[in-house]
Amino acid sequence: MDEAYDVIVLGTGLTECILSGIMSVNGKKVLHMDRNPYYGGESSSITPLEELYKRFEIAEGPPESMGRGRDWNVDLIPKFLMANGQLVKMLLYTEVTRYLDFKVVEGSFVYKAGKIYKVPSTETEALASNLMGMFEKRRFRKFLVFVANFDENDSKTLEGVDPHNTTMREVYRRFDLGQDVIDFTGHALALYRTDDYLDQPCLETINRIKLYSESLARYGKSPYLYPLYGLGELPQGFARLSAIYGGTYMLNKPVDEIVMEGGKVIGVKSEGEVARCQQLICDPSYVPDRVRPAGKVVRVICILSHPIRGTSDANSCQIIIPQNQVGRKSDIYVCLISSAHNVAAQGKYIAIASTTVETDSPENEVQPALELLEPIDQKFVAISDIYEPTDDGTESQIFCSRSYDATTHFETTCDDIKDIYRRMAGAPFDFESMKRRQNDVFGEDEQ
Repeated sequence: MDEAYDVIVLGTGLTECILSGIMSVNGKKVLHMDRNPYYGGESSSITPLEELYKRFEIAEGPPESMGRGRDWNVDLIPKFLMANGQLVKMLLYTEVTRYLDFKVVEGSFVYKAGKIYKVPSTETEALASNLMGMFEKRRFRKFLVFVANFDENDSKTLEGVDPHNTTMREVYRRFDLGQDVIDFTGHALALYRTDDYLDQPCLETINRIKLYSESLARYGKSPYLYPLYGLGELPQGFARLSAIYGGTYMLNKPVDEIVMEGGKVIGVKSEGEVARCQQLICDPSYVPDRVRPAGKVVRVICILSHPIRGTSDANSCQIIIPQNQVGRKSDIYVCLISSAHNVAAQGKYIAIASTTVETDSPENEVQPALELLEPIDQKFVAISDIYEPTDDGTESQIFCSRSYDATTHFETTCDDIKDIYRRMAGAPFDFESMKRRQNDVFGEDEQ
C-alpha cells in the first residue's frame, strides 16, 4: 500500500476493470482495490445458488430440484454483447478473448399485442415475418435496403435525407411505415429505451440499425453474444490483463478515506496506510457525496424449468417489450440464458426481466414480462438506484462511473468508459491505445 501509483481504481465492476486494463497497457502504474471479497461489484455473477438465496434473504434456500448449487452463476445485471459492438472490439484489441468463451444468443424477439415475434432484421426475414402485412413488408424491406446502403459521406446513398437535420420521424414517414413497425425498429433494432430519438437527427438511429444488422451478419441467429460461466467472467478477464501489465490487485480491502489536498485527490487510506495517486477511478458506491440519483431500475431474476413459449424452445434469447405496447415511457427487457451457458443446472433456465422504474410499484411494471415466463419456480426482485457523477472529475481527478442502466447490451457502458478515458487522458478514446504491445512478454506462456 505505501507506494505511489499513477492511478488507483476502486471497485471491480466491468467499467472499472476495463479502464484499469487500458491504463496498465498504456504503461501506467495501477493499484486496483475492492472492499468485496469477489470480482465484479454490481456486475458480478453469484455462485453457488445458495449465495443468491442468502443475498435476497430467502431463508429456506434452494430446493433439491434446483440441482447442485455450484452449477449456477447468476448475473445480477443481465446484459448481452453486440457481436459487432464496442465491447467485443475492446475484447479483441486487448486479446482478453483468450480468457473467455462465448456463445451466440439464439434469438431476438419483440412483443406485440400480447404475443412475441422474431425480430426481422434482414430483407428475407422482413418478407417472411408475421409482424407485418404484405404491403408493409415491402416498405420495410425498402427501408432496410436504404439503411444498409446509407453512407453520410456519399450523397448518392442519401436519397435526399440530410443525416444531421432530417429527423428519424421524417425518415419513417418517407417510407410510409406504420406505428408497429416504427416500434420494433426503434426499440428492437436501434435499441432505444424511449421514443425521444424520433425528433432527433436520423444519423445516430441509422448507425444503430446498421450495428444491429452487421452484428447479426457475423453469426446469423442473433446479433448478441454471451460469455460461458456468466458476465462475472468479463471483469476478471480485464483484471488479468491489468495484472499482466504490472497492475496490483487487492480484494477484501476496506477503503477508509479518499485523501484530498487543495480539492484534488492525492491518495486512498486503507487500514491505516495511504497509497498515493495522481488519478482515481471508482464506482458510485465509493463517492456518495460526488454522485446524484438518476432514476431506478427494477430487475426480476426468475428461475424456470422450461424455455419461453413462442421462442421455438430457444435456450437463450432476448425479448423487448416496446413501451407503446404496454402504455409505458420505457421498454421492458427480458434476457434468457440456460445450462447451455454453464450458468444453471441441467434443464434449468434463468430469465431476467428489467426496466426503468416509473411508478411506486416497480414489480408490477415488469408484469407483462413475467406473464411471458409463467410458470416461474423462484423469483428474486432487486430495485437499484442509478447514480451519475455530479462533475466531470477534471478538477478533483476523481473519475466516477455511472450505474448500469436497464438496457440489455453493453453499448451505454462502453460509452461511459470512452468518456471517462477522454476526461482522464485529455484526448479522445482510441481503440489502438488498447492494443497489447507486440513484444509484450508477460503472460504469453498462458496460451
